[in-house]
Amino acid sequence: MPERVASTIAVPSEDPKNKKPEDKEKDKKEGSSKLNGDKKDDEEELSEEDTQLKSELEMLVERLSEPNTELYRPALETLRTLIRTSTSSMTSVPKPLKFLRPHYPDLQKLYDTWPSSEDKSLFADILSVLAMTYSDTQPRGTLRYRLLSASLLPPASKISEPGSWGHEYVRHLAAELGEEYVIRNEGEDAIPPPSGGETAIAAPVKLPGTVDDLKALAMECATFFLRHNAEHDAVDLLFELEMVERIAELVDTATYARVCAYMDRCVGLLVSPDDVAFLRTVHKIYLQFSKFPEALSMAIRLNDPELIRQDFDASGNPTMKRQLAFLLARAQVPIEWLQPPASEDADAEDELPADLVECLSNTRLSTHFREFGKEVGVADPKSLEDVYKSHLEGSRTGTTANVDSARANLAGTFVNAFVNAGFGNDKLMVEAEEGNSWVYKNKDHGMMSATASLGLSLLWDTDVGLSHVDKYTYSSEEHIKAGALFATGLLNANVRTEADAALALLGEYVENKSAPLKTSAIMGLGLAYAGSHREDLLSLLLPAVADDGVTMEIAALSALALGFIFVGSGNGEITSTILQTLMEREDKVLDEKWGRFLVLGLALLFVGLQDASDATLETLKAIEHPISQQAQILVEVCSFAATGNVLRIQKLLHLCGEHLEAVKEKEEAERKKEEGAEGEKKEEKKEENAKPNDVYQAFAVLGVALIAMGEDVGAEMSMRQFNHLMHYGDPIIRKSVPLALGLISTSNPQLPVLDTLSKYSHDSDLQVALNAIFAMGLVGAGTNNARLAQMLRQLAGYYYKEPDCLFMVRIAQGLVHMGKGTIGLNPFFSDRNIMSRTAVAGLLATITAFTDAKAFVLDKYHWMLYFLVTAMYPRFLITLDENLESSPVTVRVGQAVDTVGQAGKPRTISGFQTHQTPVRLGTTERAELATEEFIPFAHVLEGFVILQKNPGWEKEDTMQA
Repeated sequence: MPERVASTIAVPSEDPKNKKPEDKEKDKKEGSSKLNGDKKDDEEELSEEDTQLKSELEMLVERLSEPNTELYRPALETLRTLIRTSTSSMTSVPKPLKFLRPHYPDLQKLYDTWPSSEDKSLFADILSVLAMTYSDTQPRGTLRYRLLSASLLPPASKISEPGSWGHEYVRHLAAELGEEYVIRNEGEDAIPPPSGGETAIAAPVKLPGTVDDLKALAMECATFFLRHNAEHDAVDLLFELEMVERIAELVDTATYARVCAYMDRCVGLLVSPDDVAFLRTVHKIYLQFSKFPEALSMAIRLNDPELIRQDFDASGNPTMKRQLAFLLARAQVPIEWLQPPASEDADAEDELPADLVECLSNTRLSTHFREFGKEVGVADPKSLEDVYKSHLEGSRTGTTANVDSARANLAGTFVNAFVNAGFGNDKLMVEAEEGNSWVYKNKDHGMMSATASLGLSLLWDTDVGLSHVDKYTYSSEEHIKAGALFATGLLNANVRTEADAALALLGEYVENKSAPLKTSAIMGLGLAYAGSHREDLLSLLLPAVADDGVTMEIAALSALALGFIFVGSGNGEITSTILQTLMEREDKVLDEKWGRFLVLGLALLFVGLQDASDATLETLKAIEHPISQQAQILVEVCSFAATGNVLRIQKLLHLCGEHLEAVKEKEEAERKKEEGAEGEKKEEKKEENAKPNDVYQAFAVLGVALIAMGEDVGAEMSMRQFNHLMHYGDPIIRKSVPLALGLISTSNPQLPVLDTLSKYSHDSDLQVALNAIFAMGLVGAGTNNARLAQMLRQLAGYYYKEPDCLFMVRIAQGLVHMGKGTIGLNPFFSDRNIMSRTAVAGLLATITAFTDAKAFVLDKYHWMLYFLVTAMYPRFLITLDENLESSPVTVRVGQAVDTVGQAGKPRTISGFQTHQTPVRLGTTERAELATEEFIPFAHVLEGFVILQKNPGWEKEDTMQA
């Protein structure tokens, strides 16, 4: 027989040298003949053991077809035992399945002749396992016989659970369950035909059982997966059958953490409403196991006030409540959400204890931050020269003569403010010997930014800060007074005070006739109460949005301030007022540069709300002015911020691909042909409207970054898209790409991003270069990145004759050394899982100003750079004892490692160094306690973490001693 096979193979090759390929071909033939049940080949090739097994199996099959029914049960039991022992491991095709495969069709016919009984149920079980070998020609056979087996048994009894047949069987069954569920919901066409040579059976397969039977079987499979370290398979199966919330019934103390970690990581890859369903399920599981910080972080991500209040009240431990209060303060959750409903108790406002209010209000943030500065050795103020390091710039001689000194002083103001932010001891403003001499080194509107810089230097320190700012509020110089009002707002950003000083001091100036004082008061309130959802500010700021008598600047900034205060609230009153303003204002007013801030104020109301913005988007479509398109894009991207929604990104990229100039030229050519001289008049009209038309493309580019930034894979893919846009996009798109890069990688200076921005910073289009320089500042914000600092010094030399670019280089240098390397701008915290809505609002407002830098930041609105204050937060880890006093402990700090789905207990950080707290944490870094002496109340070691002495640790220590 082997010679015959060899000769048939040798015929086509006819080359005596091809000996080895022949052997290989022979082996293949023999292998396939085995699978096809070629008995003669099998008999000659099989070992003695296999021959014995084969004959035993054939004998058992024969017994099942004999008339003696008493033989059936022992034969089926023996078959079950033989199959089970071989399917415990599936490294190769089990021999019993291989030998039984040729008998499968006969066994199926035999099965149909048997009467209903427990024996038939067991027979169906065995056929279910054998059906795995016929899945290409008889789809879902495994599931069919499993359902038949269950239907033949009384409800209470279970002859065998799916798991008893091995892991591979359960995986196969789970795959068919998902397939069957899709077919029952969407029809046979929903499943693609099988690939390969085999063709599927023509007639559709009708399986027994109801959808409830499928779900019950899925629960059994999921239970098996959870017991065998396949949590991801369990989640995927239940998700496919649209019952993922039921996994909460199956998890236990050993599996819940891995299930929650996997589901959490899936959220960024799901579309609405599945992502919300996953978050709610994870929240439910954490609560089930009394993991309050983890549950609260899920409630914050869901932005559900009711859930947040329930989680905050769930813990009876006062120390745990303080830890939860620190988490809520970091997320800028309105304190009002935590108050019990007013109807329950007349004294509802007094319900929260003073220590919790202190934690929720961030009142001790300034004190801890300054102590942290002393610990890490950066408490001393930095001068401008310490940042610029001009002696290293290598610029030409006589450069100073070419620089506009007022512009240089203004840049110095911002650099000094950003670098010394929060420390309250800078040399230019706070501790200046000659009083306010630095203010007078700036001109007009420059004085406003100089005075406002006090607010950054004394950031979060409301008591001392107000006394410093107060003396400037009595100045006769209007711009200085306006700066003092703005500084008051900056001081109170991210901090709540009982006195409500910001509202008391700024409220009266909202109606002031002086434009600088009015804008400062409005934006000061917006920044001071960002994210607070304070209803009393609504009546103060909303009239200015609706009033036709005020300028577009005042209306837009009022809308923006309301956007900051009610960020992510979807407030209906503000929404309807802004929409009405967009409908009623004249076209020439909406054409103004301020229009983008009016629609941004509207968009900020929907940050993170996803589909809740649908009604607003429909209303915007009814507005005929081009500003409608800008508004639609901004509202949509804010709604889906950090969701990684691929469909929305594709839609935005489609908008970016439109070449407006080419379209316009084509239209003009056609018009000239058709209308001759009349076309020229219409052409002029078109020219007028064309200018604001392309702003929507800038927002589309920024939108790609805003949606992708919450998810690593999406962020990486969007980088490639930006590269294409830079090559093929129109000028408006090219100047927006660097800003998008800055947004997607804020305070996270990755080398590819730095190199790309460095290339763009030398672009021939100065607007592109300008935005790239600013983006470099955003990417390196608060990192002290040495490579980036060197790039900026080189740029300072390169652009020594370009005052605008040099001004921006200085700003970027200030941002890189922000808070002397201790304050970041990244909007994600809690191990980069929670997005701060106020931080997104601040970043987006600043970047929007750079969509037309010449009209805003490089004109007299440079104070818009201070919008970043809502995103500024120290990147520290401070450990506290149960009395909220600093308690230094040893921690390991290293690069965060993604351990989701990994077996065992893998390390969560790599390349770590051991430090004593307090420590500074980078954007992608993670900390863990070096010993088990203390137990942290927080689930992530970041920000303020309260520690408790581990009662078991000392005993272990003494035993070792």
